[in-house]
Amino acid sequence: MAKYFDVHPENPQRRTISGVADSIRSGALVAYPTDSCFALGCRLGNREGIDRIRAIRGLDDRHHFTLVCENFAQLGRFVHVDNDVFRAVKAATPGPYTFILRATPEVPRRLAHPRKKTVGVRIPDHLVVRALLAELGEPLVSSTLLLPGEEEPLTQGWEIKERLDHQVDAVLDSGDCGTRPTTVIDYSGGEAEVLRYGAGDASRFE
Repeated sequence: MAKYFDVHPENPQRRTISGVADSIRSGALVAYPTDSCFALGCRLGNREGIDRIRAIRGLDDRHHFTLVCENFAQLGRFVHVDNDVFRAVKAATPGPYTFILRATPEVPRRLAHPRKKTVGVRIPDHLVVRALLAELGEPLVSSTLLLPGEEEPLTQGWEIKERLDHQVDAVLDSGDCGTRPTTVIDYSGGEAEVLRYGAGDASRFE
């Protein structure tokens, strides 16, 4: 049965955030809010957690997981960013964008795209997840909480708790965070290619 945490959206309770971070370090899979919609997340080295995300979402091994990072310095550990891409990504973060970039050796092989050796990265503009990432001290391996056969992600914490009670370990709720997932931009080929139009303004990359 999943634990449910009601967190203040502007002043997240530190004790709660610390407890959730400890759970993630111990192998928990959590549902949490972002600046676009809810996501599923676990620790980078949590193989079981990643497999559970795949099972919940019905994903194959070609799916791009996203490393949700606290800041640009952390993001730079996991992807290769040249000067031109650096400026474009820096200008759009924090925000509702996911960038597909070439992975560094810091990214486990099974997490990177098997052929392209790429991974998604983002820095969300959301106080609760930023507080969680700061407490955790490492990125969350994440995927949008969009269930198989459904057109929109789940947006209400109570509904997530009800529907995924035996599939996730915790639900972190700070209120409605929208239904549009991130805009996804692929920079792995050197030039920006918009792969998905979402919550972020894609015009700056076109």
